[in-house]
Amino acid sequence: MTVASGTLGDVIPLLWLIAGVLLVAAEMLSGEFVLLMLGGAALAAAGASALGVPLGADVAVFALAAAALVLLARPALRRRLDRRAPDGEVNAGPRALLGVPAEVVETIHGPEAGTVRIAGALWTARALDEGDVLAAGEAVIVVDIRGATAVVAGSGATTPHPPLQGES
Repeated sequence: MTVASGTLGDVIPLLWLIAGVLLVAAEMLSGEFVLLMLGGAALAAAGASALGVPLGADVAVFALAAAALVLLARPALRRRLDRRAPDGEVNAGPRALLGVPAEVVETIHGPEAGTVRIAGALWTARALDEGDVLAAGEAVIVVDIRGATAVVAGSGATTPHPPLQGES
């Protein structure tokens, strides 16, 4: 089948482009990165078709790009974005703060809450042991998060802190 210049030959790159954009947009619903890889392959085919490769060659470009992206790029992307704890659960949200060093900013005295700096952010904190007094500047470790309050235990060593937002 021959394609006359100015008819189907001009439409095919546009069709590949539309397919690529639709696949990338559909990826937002699935989150598995397969449609993203196929969308990237369709965009590669659109580019090849726009450069004037023959009609069957753009399909080959799509197939090769799809295979390379799905088999090589997708696993690497999944590994990079998959943050799992050793028990296999996603380590995100408050659980991501467990075991993180912090610095006491406002003294924590017995059952009364104070303030700690965790990774540059200020948190209300309570001592793990109600009898503990944790002085300002003391290094502590986050052992639990209860609501919006960090539960901390003394670690004995001082640790430099990252600046708060807006500090230099």
